[in-house]
Amino acid sequence: MTLNVNHENPLRIGVLALQGDFREHMNTLRRLDEVGETEIVEVRLPAQLERLDGVIIPGGESTTISKLMQDYGLLAPIKAFAKAGKTVWGTCAGMIVIAKETTDLAPWKPLGLVDISVSRNAYGRQVESFEEEVSIPALKGDQPFHCIFIRAPSISKTGKKVKVLAQLPDGAPIAARQDQILVTAFHPELTQDTRFHSFFLRMVGEGRGNGQDRS
Repeated sequence: MTLNVNHENPLRIGVLALQGDFREHMNTLRRLDEVGETEIVEVRLPAQLERLDGVIIPGGESTTISKLMQDYGLLAPIKAFAKAGKTVWGTCAGMIVIAKETTDLAPWKPLGLVDISVSRNAYGRQVESFEEEVSIPALKGDQPFHCIFIRAPSISKTGKKVKVLAQLPDGAPIAARQDQILVTAFHPELTQDTRFHSFFLRMVGEGRGNGQDRS
């Protein structure tokens, strides 16, 4: 599904729509798009990545998302998309899928788009989900961000090029950026706060036209 816009040269954002809460991401992007500056596309096939400026890989079930990405031939195209310097954001399960190293994802391998090690379900089962108010200086405004963790993964290790954007009170990283790759262990799309999606769109805008091969 594509949101029709009249803007002369809109940002084109894809949301991987194989499984998980992709609709919530799309709804948040629509709330931000008051003047038709963003074209929003559900991505299920490699051809739908063409002409996109950025892609969101949503939360859901990481093994299911990995299997469906293989079934639909999306693994190599999304790696190539990121390698070309395009912007990719992984939230919760999406963060697991695009990490360099991941525990308990067998038989699937993470895409290795960002130099982090991730532990699946590190904070427990569904019933142990929690919420936390976290100060995130990279976002506009002084208000803490309401972070929602649902069967959340943890970032156990970050590479030298990775910038940690947010931490829990115990110091555990929960959001990070490496070049044009953004990851969050929580679910910004489940809140009414659009600041993280605005941050992502700013990343997309900065990266448009400046993509460089990362090989």
